[in-house]
Amino acid sequence: MEKFKQILAILMIAAIFVPAAVLAHPGEILKAFDTPGQFPTGLAFDGKHLWLADRKTQILYCVDPQSGKIIKEIPSPAYWPTGLAWDGEFLWCADVKGGIPLSENYRGLIYKLSPEDGMVLKVIDAPTGRPRDLAWDGTYLWCVDEKTDEIIQFSPDDGTTIKTLRSPANDPRGLAFDGKYLWVSDRIMDEVYMVDPENGQVLIITDAPGAFTRGLAWDGKNVWAVDSQEDKLFCLKAKDDDLFVLKNERHARVTYTHMLTNFGPGKMLSGDIHLAIPVNRDNQVIEDVEFASGYHGFVTDKSGQKTVHYNYENVEPGEKVEAQMVITAKISEIRYFIYPDKVGGLDEMPDDIPEVYYENNEKYQLEHPVIAEAVEQIVGDEKNPYWIARKIYNYLMDEMYYEMAGGWNTAPTVLERGNGSCSEYSFVYISMCRAAGLPARYVGAVVVRGDDDCMDDVFHRWVEVYLPNYGWIPVDPSGGDQKLPRNQANYFGHLSNRFLITTESAGGSATMGWTYNSNDFYTTEPKTFVVSDHFADWKPLD
Repeated sequence: MEKFKQILAILMIAAIFVPAAVLAHPGEILKAFDTPGQFPTGLAFDGKHLWLADRKTQILYCVDPQSGKIIKEIPSPAYWPTGLAWDGEFLWCADVKGGIPLSENYRGLIYKLSPEDGMVLKVIDAPTGRPRDLAWDGTYLWCVDEKTDEIIQFSPDDGTTIKTLRSPANDPRGLAFDGKYLWVSDRIMDEVYMVDPENGQVLIITDAPGAFTRGLAWDGKNVWAVDSQEDKLFCLKAKDDDLFVLKNERHARVTYTHMLTNFGPGKMLSGDIHLAIPVNRDNQVIEDVEFASGYHGFVTDKSGQKTVHYNYENVEPGEKVEAQMVITAKISEIRYFIYPDKVGGLDEMPDDIPEVYYENNEKYQLEHPVIAEAVEQIVGDEKNPYWIARKIYNYLMDEMYYEMAGGWNTAPTVLERGNGSCSEYSFVYISMCRAAGLPARYVGAVVVRGDDDCMDDVFHRWVEVYLPNYGWIPVDPSGGDQKLPRNQANYFGHLSNRFLITTESAGGSATMGWTYNSNDFYTTEPKTFVVSDHFADWKPLD
């Protein structure tokens, strides 16, 4: 192979320089203290101190958040305290045993307590049998139940359920309210979520501080978490200026091959192959690219996508031609932390976003009644780009299902029939976003399939939308078509380290057409059969 030593210079315009990964991010541990007991559960903040429940000692501890020292203790109202909340004057405590220390007796009760001495002021039935942590929103109480996988808003007067939301994942334990959003911890996923209390959508996902995070509390700035496996109280950063976090770096060499085989009986008169050249991105660093000898040159399309071009002539029956590149790269899992209120408006889009990411064409058909009516119904007067993107995302999860049946139909055709491949989901999503005034493009990648040493000939495509103050954000509407709110959110602003992204495109490229990774064009003599094949071979490094 002939090494292309000037690759970085040629790609300089398109390259995105990757910033150094930083430690400060939502969920970062700011400080930690040992818990008073070894079976901590519920957690609350009273404006000055933390309150911590312990199941084994059956004590509620008042803790200084600056030093971790115990200020005072009051008795638990019953025998199995699991959740705490502060309503501005009184403590509320959830107990899963119904006030009776009997095995398998799950009959949740909620107690209103005096913080001075623990006197029980009121008892109501919990809205669910296994209430875990509690939160107070200023009017109502909330609880989580890991048995029913629910987040429940209920009346402090008599326990009447006001609203029920699906929990982000399947084992919710901790709960807090920050004045606008709920925060929920999940024991199985070992994650903490910021959740919209209106509809249960997960907006932020971050790692939990320990392996069994139970209670959560909000102190006005940060989230506190208690973990019963670590026996620690953790203060977690809730917001930060960092846009994303990187982890799980993969170092790999990927050999991408595109072949044209002439099965005859006539000649392939001409053949052109374009390989999309990957560039540096927030989550991938391209260390080296080598191209097989004989390439014709380099071409840049209207989207700024660079390709290496191979040209062949008069290929005889039984012969094949092969274009190939070898990429050495470091690829990390990336998670963006997108706070809707920090996203700029549609009128704050940068002037340098290429017009091609807004354009209409035969594949998208922005003005088609199927697209236009769906956008009007779903987006309406919404002006926040985050919510425009998220509403369309949610709509496609409700209206479509994944089916790779072959072919790439137009956006209105796919939306009307209600199913499609990853490419067709992408076309529909781009069409609806652009129709709503939001710039959108697709990206394509080669994918790790199972083992680190593997071959991929299926590939994957998804969308990126531009959010002011954040930049281009990955959105995978076909991947996100799942039941759990956590899994839905995991495909909005998150990528695993399985993907080497090669292609950024508005669609309709002179070199790449509507494909990604690579493309070919050929002419033949009559009745001549040519087969195109392309695949990627992964080899782990280090």
